[in-house]
Amino acid sequence: MSVRVRRVYEPPEPDDGVRVLVDRLWPRGLAKDAARVDEWPKGLTPSTGLRRWYHADDRPYEEFRERYEAELAAPEAAELLEHVRGLTGQGPVTLLTASKDPEHSHAGVLARLLQD
Repeated sequence: MSVRVRRVYEPPEPDDGVRVLVDRLWPRGLAKDAARVDEWPKGLTPSTGLRRWYHADDRPYEEFRERYEAELAAPEAAELLEHVRGLTGQGPVTLLTASKDPEHSHAGVLARLLQD
């Protein structure tokens, strides 16, 4: 099972496999055809309240991770997470985010959950 996280602004690579945008909003300044996004499960993204909380001040990543994992237990998010987990059984999956620090974002949390 191969799951990796990349910035959506990076050009697609042949070994990306299924490209899944994991941001709620479309990335600024990026044309949809240039992004080559295969799936965009918006219900898998952190809630607006959690995103605002995390970015408001210098919040601890571990607390964000715990809160986000709790949100992922909700039925819609859990179903979408299982769908993406199923994709990993078929080949490589690349989680795409506009975050400047993908490993310390929700995309990093998702990648770790999908690799477990």
